[in-house]
Amino acid sequence: MLDIHIVDGVHVVTMQAEENRFNAASVGALDDALTSVAATGAPLVLTGSGRFFSNGLDLDWMAEAGADAAGPTMRRLDGVLARLLAWPGATVAAVNGHAFGAGAILAAALDERVMRADRGYFCFPEVDLGMAMSPGFDALLQARYPRQVLLRALVSGHRHDGDAARAAGLVDESVPEDRVLPAAIARAAALAPKDGATIGRLKAVLYARELAVLAGSGAG
Repeated sequence: MLDIHIVDGVHVVTMQAEENRFNAASVGALDDALTSVAATGAPLVLTGSGRFFSNGLDLDWMAEAGADAAGPTMRRLDGVLARLLAWPGATVAAVNGHAFGAGAILAAALDERVMRADRGYFCFPEVDLGMAMSPGFDALLQARYPRQVLLRALVSGHRHDGDAARAAGLVDESVPEDRVLPAAIARAAALAPKDGATIGRLKAVLYARELAVLAGSGAG
């Protein structure tokens, strides 16, 4: 389900579960992987496989599992997002393909985003699904994007390809498929000499409000 390897001092975590949708098993696996990597204090690159970075919440699983299972999974996902937001080191999302909904929010939790230019969409489709953002998701997105950029993306539900996502300010770089992972690793490796614990403390102060919301102790 997940692969972890090291390139140029950067831990690369690859999600490998088809569309990489979030359910109890996938969120648990990602949380456990991040626990092991965080202890190293090394920079992190998170990516997907095939056509998908992540296709967001596994709504079929959530409907079948019910609130008793879905609720704890969503809280654990908020914990994953909080961990990434205050990661002890540089973080980069290598968006290799589609990033929809919670998948795009996962990418937004990392410091920077490099996206494939020629295939795949970065999209918040909640407006077309009749869904509102959770307080935690909303807080994270507001921490990452200017409000007008975020408003346009949310109310339009527009499917941004890599170049459009870069032009809109949703990702930092759009490159050909074979350059996505190397470009992300290069960005993370550039900050490898910096002390990870110090970076983590700086982020914890910078994102104190957002981290409180994700922990369930703040207001939306």
